[in-house]
Amino acid sequence: MTEKNALKISPRIALVTGASRGLGFAMAEQLALRGWHVVAVARTVGGLEDLDDRVKRAGLPGAGGLTLAPMDVTNDDAMRHLCRQVHDRWGGVGLWVHTAVHAAPLAPAAHLDSKDWEKSIAINTRATGTLIPMVEPLLRAHDGTAVFFDDPRAGQPFFGAYGATKAAQIAIAQSWQAETRRHGPRVLIATPARMPTSTRARFFPGEDRAALADPQAEATRIIDSL
Repeated sequence: MTEKNALKISPRIALVTGASRGLGFAMAEQLALRGWHVVAVARTVGGLEDLDDRVKRAGLPGAGGLTLAPMDVTNDDAMRHLCRQVHDRWGGVGLWVHTAVHAAPLAPAAHLDSKDWEKSIAINTRATGTLIPMVEPLLRAHDGTAVFFDDPRAGQPFFGAYGATKAAQIAIAQSWQAETRRHGPRVLIATPARMPTSTRARFFPGEDRAALADPQAEATRIIDSL
């Protein structure tokens, strides 16, 4: 069996969208350290390089590898091309972890910034609805699992842009979950513990970060639950 064919039938391929920081970074790192080959997608090249450095520095026997994909999840052509490349190389993915998010600054609903509003829709909602049809065939090929992360802020004061678009993202994921319950792929929706991520810092700048959960520990907990 050639190396290419061996890779193609391996289910331990993970796609992590939003992998350059926060929970996405931690999930990508922990999966790689557990032997998964992780296709790490994010706009921030520096964050992806930091991820690669951390995995290499760990030097764990049996650790997987990383394919760094510096691209925007709202770029349909780029994401479609990436999914095609994943299919051609590995035949599919065993896991899709979707953490890409835009955290618009808190603001009264009557004073939402139009650019932040459009960006929130594009990343938090539209990209999810666009990516699901691209990734579902990859998950079906390996009887895979998709994981989304809820952050229920809809209706809270000043969370208009983030709360509404994040709730819409989860609603799409819930519909997909209900549609695929019998025949797959498996769709999971997790609610992570409070973590000292840049997203949370933007919402709660004066919070005591020492009281928050470590993203690496939270990633480990979530992966174990799978």
